Amino acid sequence: PMVIEARRKVIENCLYGADINPMAVEMAKLSLWLVSMDPNRPFTFLDDRLIAGDSLLGITSIEQLEYMHLDPQRGRRLHENAALDLTKGVRSLLARVAERRRSLAELGDENETLAVQERKRGILGEVETETKLARLFADLLVGASLAHAAEEKSSRLVHDPSERTKVRGFDGASLEASALAGAVIQREPGSDRELLVRGREWLDTDQVQGSFARQPVHWPLVFPEVFDDDPAKRPDGPGFDAVIGNPPFLGGQKLTGALGNAYREYLVNAIGRGVRGSADLVAYFTLRAHDLLHTCGQTGLIATNTLAQGDTREVGLDQITANGVTIRRAVKSAPWPSASATLEYCAVWTSRAELGDYAEKVLDGVAVRGITSSLDSGTRVTGTPYRLAGNVGTSFQGSNIVGVGFTVEPEVAQAMISADMRNADVLFPYLNGQDLNSRPDCSASRWVINFHSMEEWQAQTYVEPYAQVLAKVKPERDKNGRETYRKYWWQFGEKRPALTRAISGLGRVIVIAQTSKTVMPALVPTGQVFSHMLVVFATDDPAMLALLSSSPHYWWVVKYAAKIRTDQRYIPSDCFETLPLPELTQEMRELGGRLDTFRRELMLSRQAGLTTTYNMVNDPRNTDDDIAELRRIHVAIDEAVCRAYGWEDLISKLDHGHHPVARETRFTVGPYAQRELVDRLLELNHKRYEEEVAQGLHDKPGKKTTRPKKSSSARERQQENEEKPPGLW
Repeated sequence: PMVIEARRKVIENCLYGADINPMAVEMAKLSLWLVSMDPNRPFTFLDDRLIAGDSLLGITSIEQLEYMHLDPQRGRRLHENAALDLTKGVRSLLARVAERRRSLAELGDENETLAVQERKRGILGEVETETKLARLFADLLVGASLAHAAEEKSSRLVHDPSERTKVRGFDGASLEASALAGAVIQREPGSDRELLVRGREWLDTDQVQGSFARQPVHWPLVFPEVFDDDPAKRPDGPGFDAVIGNPPFLGGQKLTGALGNAYREYLVNAIGRGVRGSADLVAYFTLRAHDLLHTCGQTGLIATNTLAQGDTREVGLDQITANGVTIRRAVKSAPWPSASATLEYCAVWTSRAELGDYAEKVLDGVAVRGITSSLDSGTRVTGTPYRLAGNVGTSFQGSNIVGVGFTVEPEVAQAMISADMRNADVLFPYLNGQDLNSRPDCSASRWVINFHSMEEWQAQTYVEPYAQVLAKVKPERDKNGRETYRKYWWQFGEKRPALTRAISGLGRVIVIAQTSKTVMPALVPTGQVFSHMLVVFATDDPAMLALLSSSPHYWWVVKYAAKIRTDQRYIPSDCFETLPLPELTQEMRELGGRLDTFRRELMLSRQAGLTTTYNMVNDPRNTDDDIAELRRIHVAIDEAVCRAYGWEDLISKLDHGHHPVARETRFTVGPYAQRELVDRLLELNHKRYEEEVAQGLHDKPGKKTTRPKKSSSARERQQENEEKPPGLW
């Protein structure tokens, strides 16, 4: 009985929750009642504790409502440093209702009855009535901000009253919402109805059919006792003591389709502080969780492991750690404990309070001196790498054909060419990542029809290829949401002309599968179409092959690539354009040539692809002579690359052998060298970047995602090279 009573007290006094799905809220209430079940008492009263609504929509501070602006500092400037008359009484209102809500927990006793429950429900209803107008004003503010979110990046503060009608973005939203709220306060005819209608119209801006209703959660209004700014009641300031949860995740490039463009722009500008990127939805929940904490608050979040990777990390964990939050415990990546799920998750525990000198930080069960935003152990070098102008125009993502109907089997392609030799103009081997990693000769298993940039009438002259694309591609493209894909259905979705120009005149190029655990490059012939699942390096220099096969490059990729389960996802802008390159030496060139020749012969003799070959290399039980020789070549390459960087002192500390990497074993350098290589590369990246800034090679110095400043033709090549879609910068 004591345990049951203790649980009930904790539930009634300490727990709060929100979910966008009303059914999930009801299930949560039932679950909490079951763990505190007393057969002699009714359900624990939780109507004031668990609410349904969108946790990402809504205000998080009273000041936002006072100045009718999502950014109170801008609101002060916009409204000439004075709280609006229409919201001046909001603090006293919330102080009163906070006291009334606190009284709800005091009404229960050991003999709590249904009558007491009804009394609590009545008090809660009165509180909601008293705060109704404040909630409507908050809805109005958030709705207007949602409707104007796409304008935020081009907004500017206007001081001249005559120019106020031209204000855009969140400032414009503040003025519009304030004007309408003011009309309601002044009891202008029809203003009440207009407030309700306009507020709902704004909230529904660009809403995707079938998505949850946009019901904002205005945290200070829903839980005023938590956000009370009276130091006597909340000595650590307004906000929660802790936030725990398993936030939903949705890939960054799916946000617009699932939630609407206006909603995504709201996430970027209202929650993401304007940091653009293809971030997963979980990043915005992470930011919102920290917005709701008081000055000493803590979080414990379970998320998809993309939280610590790429754009999602930059938008989420990078920002909170830059603002003084400490990651005190983490699990970087682990399989979800379910046989039916292939998801990799991460777990993060953070603290807004400054930790003591002896506070323990634990990463993957091991005590470390610090945990970075990428959920790696802290090292002596801090910060993130910058893209380097000197690396632009070398690495490219392959063509995204957008239509499996373009592909043909080799025998069908040969039959088409035999029937009409002109068809050889538009039929090519089609190399993808699976072919590269699985076939002994790294050759394409299929061919593809490529009409390049031809007009449709030109494509029609290739009768059989055109007929196949018409029958198998056009019906699929007609359903595509992108207009250019529908309009130019006979062409590849993403043709990568910059890649074509860069490799013209080369007989071979270096390629890496975009997603793999080996991260191993190979030299392959040109004259074929490279899939978007390949990263292509516009060079045939064996010295570059050596560099990309080396441990310095591999551990840089492990640090900064995105992850798909245990595989690395090689994005050129993150992995290569940030990599400070050494001088490509003759020693590296000879070893790269040796690697290419020896490995090719080994793979053909064993009929093994790159993945199978390196599984043997990474297997400590395999002592075959040819595998041992391949290991020796990689050791020599690592040493040569270190010499090229001028790191002769590190060669004796490389400690080559079979070392654990995540949940696998890899033949590579030892743990000390792994960290030291990345540290030295990051130091060199920062130094090179400073030199390039001094030379005027960057448009906006200081941001990792800054585009290097180039000529217009080079800029075009850079944009075509991007993995990330336009508009996400």
